[in-house]
Amino acid sequence: MPFAAHFPVQLRTEDGIRIDAAHTPHPSLDLGIVVAHGFTGSWRERTARRIVHVLSGYGGVLALDFRGHGRSGGTTTVGDLEILDVEAAVRHARVIGYRKVAVVGFSMGAAVAVRHAGLRKDVDAVVAVSGPARWYYRGTKPMRQVHWAIERPVGRLAARIAKRTRITAGQWDPIPMPPHEAVALIAPTPLLIVHGDADSFFPLEHAHQLYDAAGEPKELWIEPGYGHAESAATPELVRRIGKWISSNLL
Repeated sequence: MPFAAHFPVQLRTEDGIRIDAAHTPHPSLDLGIVVAHGFTGSWRERTARRIVHVLSGYGGVLALDFRGHGRSGGTTTVGDLEILDVEAAVRHARVIGYRKVAVVGFSMGAAVAVRHAGLRKDVDAVVAVSGPARWYYRGTKPMRQVHWAIERPVGRLAARIAKRTRITAGQWDPIPMPPHEAVALIAPTPLLIVHGDADSFFPLEHAHQLYDAAGEPKELWIEPGYGHAESAATPELVRRIGKWISSNLL
């Protein structure tokens, strides 16, 4: 089945980074949905395009490549300055004319969506899928591999070659506000936290920590058998997310 038609978009962040994105329009301007991918991901990947296709049944969709990913400029800061990338996408969605704008983030994109909503307060609903609650988590093998890619020169080189992901060298200074603190600032914006009980990157404690720190209105979906982020998201789950956004904003 072909994916819904999309149009290329070039965005510019407030710190001057060029962001590669795509707009999948909807006949109505009632709802725009910004989709934020995970670390080393891209809106051009088939898994991301499948998610965009399903969500486009509920509103217009603006999917972006974070800085340092794919065809976007700059280097990734792995969840820090990426809030400016989401802000640029939300701003563009409002320029298009969408009256309500939601952000759906996966993994690193979930952390960015939470931090953006808490710190910038310019969205109408937030969905965080498979996201971390705190930084520097190394409790699973996949996350130890992620930290190797981020912290070691050879790891950053491997990410650049294999995943077209350019990672900023060095440590955060200062350390950005972690998701479990930023999530407390989101209310009264509606928040949905989605996490699988088979997530090999972040165990369920991350979802519960986010949920417990958030104010109302909030929902927590623990999905049986669901793994991690975009690659494990079924069309049925994405449809439920689309319906949740619609029911809260329309």
